[in-house]
Amino acid sequence: MARKASKGGALTHIDAAGEARMVDVSAKAATERTAIAEGRVVMAKGTLDLIVSGNAKKGDVLGTARIAGIMAAKRTSELIPLCHPLALSKVTLDITPDKKLPGCIVRATVKVTGPTGVEMEALTAVSVACLTIYDMIKAVERGVRIEGIHLVEKSGGKSGHYRAER
Repeated sequence: MARKASKGGALTHIDAAGEARMVDVSAKAATERTAIAEGRVVMAKGTLDLIVSGNAKKGDVLGTARIAGIMAAKRTSELIPLCHPLALSKVTLDITPDKKLPGCIVRATVKVTGPTGVEMEALTAVSVACLTIYDMIKAVERGVRIEGIHLVEKSGGKSGHYRAER
């Protein structure tokens, strides 16, 4: 399914010749910018019970995933080629076990005061936290699914506030 690009359809990381480029943000004002991203790790009820009880063989699944997500947010520019390195002022990772899924809901909040946003940092934090949960429990269940990684909300900067529709 094709999606219409926002702001007139221009891709900011492609120059007039069609080549990939890093966007010049030097003229942009440094403002407070926040992004929230979310994803889910869906698993069997028994696997979730192992995580919640703290009995996973590899140790503290949620604590390890939280640290991995924070570390990933800080290294986003090393992983995503055209991202700017940023001095992040806040990264939080909330991982909530959900018996209805069953699984875990992973939510990252990232904040910076700078000339560019932190959407990629929030999305990277969620992605790596979800992958870490998978890594920690794959010996018990190989069929775990990582789903629905998306930007929930962003604020700050020229484009202003965005909130995903539910």
